[in-house]
This record gives sequence, C-alpha cells and structure tokens, in this order.
Amino acid sequence: MQDKTRKRHIAKAITWRIVGTIDTIIISWIISGNPFTGLKIGLAEVVTKMLLYYFHERIWFKANVPDSRKRHVFKTITWRLLGTLDTMMLAWFISGDPFTGLKIGGAEVVTKMVLYYLHERTWYKINFGLDKRKNKI
Repeated sequence: MQDKTRKRHIAKAITWRIVGTIDTIIISWIISGNPFTGLKIGLAEVVTKMLLYYFHERIWFKANVPDSRKRHVFKTITWRLLGTLDTMMLAWFISGDPFTGLKIGGAEVVTKMVLYYLHERTWYKINFGLDKRKNKI
C-alpha cells in the first residue's frame, strides 16, 4: 500500500511555496530596489525550497515528537534556519552582493516564521492525506 502521507506532504510543500515565494519576491524587491531581482530570487527559490521543504516534512513526520504546539514551533525554527540559509545564498548569488543576501535573509526570518507557523496550524486542522488524526490540539 502506498504511503498516503506523501500526497499530504507534497500538497503542503506546494501551498507553503506559494506563500513563501510571494513573501520572498516582495522582500527582495524592497531591499534590492529592483522588482526583477525580487522575481529572480523568488523564482529560483521555487525549486530549491520545494525540495528542501518536502524532505523537511518527511523527516518531521518520522520524528518521534508528540503532536503539540511545541512541535509546530520546533518545526518552524528548523525550517526557518534551513530556508534562511537557502535564501541568503540565492540572494547573494543573484544580486552579486553578500550584504543584500544577508539583509533579505534577515528580513525573512521574522515574516517567514509567522507565516510558516500559521501555515502549519492551518494544515494541522486539515485531514487531507491522513487516515485519522491522533490527537487534536
């Protein structure tokens, strides 16, 4: 029998990437002053972040951490560390300026943690891809 949770994790990766890409484009545009730089950074992230997010989801799904608000906070922190590093490297490469990469990554730390936590809480209430919910929070 195929693991139904894979569909859930793919759907979560897609919805998060839409939210995350819009945030990245706006922040990158504001910091760089160039809408095309914002678009380039945001679009480059689509591929890297989808892959990173999928594997992050798979690891957390298999982790023996009880469902709780603390779990969502820990997932938020680990994802943000991974995501910020990816954003900073891409922004540096695309803009050619390491400080632009640092500024964009720094700004995203706050916006993305809030957005990710809300995304995670929303998906927790959706049973798509799950046979049953263990514990409702």
